[in-house]
Amino acid sequence: MENKSANIGARLDRLPNSGWHVKMWLVSAFALLVCWSNGIGGAVQNILLNEIHWLEPGTTLLAMWGTTYTAGQLFGALVGGPIGDKIGRKKSILLYEIIHIIAMIGGAVSPNVYVLYVFRLVQGFGLGALLVVLFAGFTEYVPGRNRGVWSSRNSFIGNWAHPICNGIAFVIGLTAISYNMNWRVQYMIPSILSIIASILIAKKYPESPRWLEAQGRVEEADAIMTQIEKEIEASTGKPLPEVTEEPKAVKPLPYSALFKGKLLKRTIVGSLVLIGMNTIQYTLMTWMPSLLKSMGYDTSQSQFMTMFGLFGAPFGIFIASLIMDKVPRRVMGVVLLIGMAVMGVITGQQTTMTALIVSTFLLNTIIYMYVCYASAVYVPEMWPTSAKLSGSGFCNAMGRVSNIFFPFLVTYVASSIGSSAVFILISVVAVIIAVSVAIFGVETRGESVEDIGNVE
Repeated sequence: MENKSANIGARLDRLPNSGWHVKMWLVSAFALLVCWSNGIGGAVQNILLNEIHWLEPGTTLLAMWGTTYTAGQLFGALVGGPIGDKIGRKKSILLYEIIHIIAMIGGAVSPNVYVLYVFRLVQGFGLGALLVVLFAGFTEYVPGRNRGVWSSRNSFIGNWAHPICNGIAFVIGLTAISYNMNWRVQYMIPSILSIIASILIAKKYPESPRWLEAQGRVEEADAIMTQIEKEIEASTGKPLPEVTEEPKAVKPLPYSALFKGKLLKRTIVGSLVLIGMNTIQYTLMTWMPSLLKSMGYDTSQSQFMTMFGLFGAPFGIFIASLIMDKVPRRVMGVVLLIGMAVMGVITGQQTTMTALIVSTFLLNTIIYMYVCYASAVYVPEMWPTSAKLSGSGFCNAMGRVSNIFFPFLVTYVASSIGSSAVFILISVVAVIIAVSVAIFGVETRGESVEDIGNVE
């Protein structure tokens, strides 16, 4: 077959918003929403520790509950990206869905905690790889002019996973079901929902024509692209705009390209952006209740305040989805990081309950605007098509690595200086990364995937 161009990028970028784009978004977002082996971790750990005593306080086994899962996610992001760049977007989504579903079902039927830990490691691997493909792969299907908005909508739906699955865990707890069955049901529900998501992807999700063209499979890319164009024409009832741009060269890149030339700069910036996201989000989510307790609030008060503050999460992502394509990416990253630094210092100095609730709500709003910006938009879109999942996966893995070591630093700071110093630590991390984005960041807003990927 002659290796010519089907001009896929220009053909995708000139498409008007349509039902086809909505369908692609809803299928992706549903898959993101229901893969919540991560979201139920706290509720399941609580039952294993306090009710059926598979885990005991102060043991290494208990400490490994989070570390095992994070290690799986790290390895999944690192390995899953390059595999996805080799076998394609659709096949890799389905492969990682199957691994994740089998691991969740395995977890649900585990006879003891040791078998459960093996499956927990595999769950982390499946989810780590799946998130890379769902977020980064999705950026190839939508036009450059509003890619940030579509990706933000993905993040908005996906980030309801934590409150929904914890709500389901609460409802299961109200039934007469035994604790030994309770946590198993918590694994079975996302397994079934993820099977539905996989069927939808198999039926509704085409392979990325951009990826096919980058692989030299031009005829297949053209056939899928033509089908998409026909579907959009039929749904809008209007002829599509003419393709005015000339084809751009799309060439395969080896994994080693991530560590040379222009892509090395993106690898460093992308890694720092996600290290910032993981360390700051982790610290707030995990430490907030105990930080508040150390300030003199009892357990129920601190839980209430943490919960109220977390309403800032969906609010922040919703705001981000409205403005994502109106502000240059580098400017938005720097502003959000400086905003987190300032709010971190302010939050650490509050002493009244009302002031703490307001400041944690505002801090969460900015943090989750940044989570949306970093994980759903900026890092996934900064790569050439042939290295998109590899680049995004490597940066995600670096973010996970920081999550393994950062808790030790947080624990040391909290015990030696005081709980409020943890907020200062968040601020310092945010400022360092803001400077890095300002100096080294690449501008991607409104650019075509092909132009972003031109690293000559």
